[in-house]
Amino acid sequence: MTNMSEILSGADLDLTALSAHLNRLGHAQRLAECRSVGRAAQRRLYDAAEGFMPIGLDFVVPAEESGEVVHHGKNSLPAFTHFAKVFIRPQGEDAPSDELWGYNRGSGFVESVVGPGYFITHLHEVEGEVLVNYLRVPPRKPVDAWPDILPNSARLSRFVYNGTQDILRGVSEHVSIGRATKGGSDMDAWFLLCREPTS
Repeated sequence: MTNMSEILSGADLDLTALSAHLNRLGHAQRLAECRSVGRAAQRRLYDAAEGFMPIGLDFVVPAEESGEVVHHGKNSLPAFTHFAKVFIRPQGEDAPSDELWGYNRGSGFVESVVGPGYFITHLHEVEGEVLVNYLRVPPRKPVDAWPDILPNSARLSRFVYNGTQDILRGVSEHVSIGRATKGGSDMDAWFLLCREPTS
């Protein structure tokens, strides 16, 4: 059976076929295929996904979900390539309805040395895209078990998250492709996210 990497390496990239393929898979296989995709293929997919499948905040955290939603990631960096972005729709009187709060979940080493990489997520200025915005952090922890909130200028986070924004584009029902930007300029850094099914 054709897999994600084979579709991405074809002469003509058929995003409709790729999306349908990913939608047919169970979560474990879908995640495994996302984690098999390398840097060049991620770059190709990000460029091709422009305008393909518009997404909004309900793609990141489904409207009926009140708890945290985990998107497992595979990035194009040479190390620490597996991670997760954890999102939640904030609750309470101070919680705006047009944003999500979240952080990057990694190994204990990465979280303690680099930092949790908190962010605010909102719609991008480009219609149909979502922005993971490290220029802002949540005003409080939405979940007690989450790590302490630190500014992204702290620890080694200043070299990773500080001043960074990630643009997300839709690929399939559970999968998005992202690219990091810094200071308004595109970085040579891409990543795939695969959303964990919610109840």
